[in-house]
Amino acid sequence: MPTISSLQKEIDQIRERNARVEADKAWETSKARKFIIAILTYICMVIFFYFAGLPKPFINSIVPALAFWLSTLTLPLAKQAWLARK
Repeated sequence: MPTISSLQKEIDQIRERNARVEADKAWETSKARKFIIAILTYICMVIFFYFAGLPKPFINSIVPALAFWLSTLTLPLAKQAWLARK
C-alpha cells in the first residue's frame, strides 16, 4: 500500500509535468513563436534567393514569410471546424 509521502511525491511529479505541458502549449500557440518562425523563414528565403541568383531577393522573400503568417491565422478556424465535425 502506498504511503502518504509516496502519493504526495507522485502528485508533485504530476503537477511539475502539467506545468511543463502547459508551458509547451503556450509556446506553441504564442505570437512570439509565430513571429520568430516568420523572420527565420524570411532570412532563409533571402539567402536561398540570393544564391539562386533570383531577382530582388529581399522583396521576393516576403511572400513565403507572409504565407506562413497567414496560414497561422487560419489554423484556429480550421481546428474549430475539424473539432465540430467530430
